[in-house]
Amino acid sequence: MTVFLSILGGLVLLIAGGELLVRGAVQAATILRVSPLVIGLTLVGFGTSTPELVTSIQASLAGAPAIAVGNIVGSNIANILLIIGAAALLKPIAVSSAALKRDGGVMLGTAVLFAVLCWFFVIDRLVGGAFVLALAGYVVFSFMQERQAVPDHGAAYDKGEAARSVDPGLTPAPGGSLPIAILIAIAGLVLVVFGGRFLVDGATALARDFGISEAVIGLTIVAIGTSMPELVTSIVAAIRGQSDVAFGNIIGSNIYNILGIGGITAIVSPLEVPEQIRTFDNPYMIAATVLFVAFAWTGMRVGRREGALLLACYGVYLFSLWPK
Repeated sequence: MTVFLSILGGLVLLIAGGELLVRGAVQAATILRVSPLVIGLTLVGFGTSTPELVTSIQASLAGAPAIAVGNIVGSNIANILLIIGAAALLKPIAVSSAALKRDGGVMLGTAVLFAVLCWFFVIDRLVGGAFVLALAGYVVFSFMQERQAVPDHGAAYDKGEAARSVDPGLTPAPGGSLPIAILIAIAGLVLVVFGGRFLVDGATALARDFGISEAVIGLTIVAIGTSMPELVTSIVAAIRGQSDVAFGNIIGSNIYNILGIGGITAIVSPLEVPEQIRTFDNPYMIAATVLFVAFAWTGMRVGRREGALLLACYGVYLFSLWPK
């Protein structure tokens, strides 16, 4: 019971702390007159991935790289098969051809690159630094796209927009106190750090007590738990008819997960990828990504049938992972 309370409490602290951290950071940046577009692409876009980031860093530092990598790969698989599947089942998701060609290609490319590097190398600080630089380049490119006379909204923008549509407190607004905003951000950071520690401690204890590999725990319980913000924001966007935002939110999250979370985690502590993830889960992530892009490409939408099939594929994935 204590193990499950640790996992549940960790997830609650991660999500609540992540929201406070982003809210405080957004308010502070607004007071300092940072561009709302920059705030959306950086603080909101990347800040909503704080639960995954902190959990992966905590797991890596705690000597549990299987949980750290499993969280990244498992989150990407859950984002596509579970979240897009559920959102499309509720309401078909329309897709912009421009966004699909640009951002869908980046998502697939990063997934393939990550899998290839994991197969042949340790994800060390050099690789991590290259990932972070690649993400920075992607964000700068997105910024230039959004500044056009007729903005061509990309996945990075949609990721921030999805979060703002659920939590109006993430939308830059004038006024407020800078010291209070900073205190809110610090309080959120503290909650996130403790939440990550509780979640990682609970996950490793669960693996130890029940004889389940840490990789499986990271790929399932940890990955699904830290993906809850994406699940909520994508489903809300789909219900409100903002299907393009739901689509972009997941693509943006998957790109941020590999380049941002994977990169920063590797810089903090190099990652040795377990054989199970290299030989099974990474290929499954690539297959899920290809299936997602293929569904989106046919008719520029992901319909209810496709959503049901994506969910079924996730059920098969969980069944194949969990000990019999």
